[in-house]
Amino acid sequence: MKLISCNSNRPLAANIAAYLDMHLADAEVKTFKDREVFVKVNENVRGKDVYVIQSTSAPANDHLMELLITIDALVRASARRVTAIIPYFGYARQDRKTDGRTPISAKLVANLITTAGCDRVVTVDLHAAQIQGFFDRPTDNLFAGPAIEEDIRENYGVKDLIIISPDVGGVVRARALAKRLGVDLAIVDKRRAKAGESEVMNIIGEVEGRKCILIDDMTDSGGTLINAATALLEKGAKEVAAYVTHGVLSNGAPSNIDKSKLKELVITDTIQATEQLKAAKKIRTISLAPLIGEAIRRIANDESISKMFD
Repeated sequence: MKLISCNSNRPLAANIAAYLDMHLADAEVKTFKDREVFVKVNENVRGKDVYVIQSTSAPANDHLMELLITIDALVRASARRVTAIIPYFGYARQDRKTDGRTPISAKLVANLITTAGCDRVVTVDLHAAQIQGFFDRPTDNLFAGPAIEEDIRENYGVKDLIIISPDVGGVVRARALAKRLGVDLAIVDKRRAKAGESEVMNIIGEVEGRKCILIDDMTDSGGTLINAATALLEKGAKEVAAYVTHGVLSNGAPSNIDKSKLKELVITDTIQATEQLKAAKKIRTISLAPLIGEAIRRIANDESISKMFD
């Protein structure tokens, strides 16, 4: 078995390798002066089971091309099986036609990865579950829920706790976590004026005097979480924190989180932290390296992935 890391999140790849008691294979993933991607694997991979670790986070197009070209290099080097480990799957928000003459980019990206020669895909908390069906290869969608549940129990307990879905679309995710914790569920009913902006309209559920934990799969601007926290506190919530798997947090989002009424935002390391994010006082990161590492171990040994979440 071989582990190869592209450039999107080398710290996570190193932690996954440490969990598996392995080293990352020697591979050059770099660009020419015109930003063209070049890949060279400096170890023999003929007949090997190879796992390529790469989130397609910002810059999304560069990181996607690194992944595709690395897969192609491995296929041409006669690797027995190539598995793409994509902790954060970019373009997942474009999973359906939302208007006339718009693309389904998530399907296009899935086709590109398959065409490059990938045999299997592993990702974490897809924005929409149906994206699994976009791949014509076995696809495992891992859940950050167990790691988030453990952190919530350790830092907040379950007394007076209530899980909050920041929108109707996230109810299934929030309900599953609330069930695991044995606590109540509430929903923020919001109306989005346009892409990237949200307006909180109503709180469905009783939050007065409760510790509120917002749950979502990703946050970009942070606006939805910030508005939801304000609305919950106005309804009498004792405190509001948020747990999000993918901290996209573009532009000035970390600064906005620091200035907000959120107690803290807890994210995972599926996307490598920027310097601005590292400097944020209200943002904390938990690692999914053990989760992803265990999934790789089970795939390599032909063991069940689903039993990890029983």
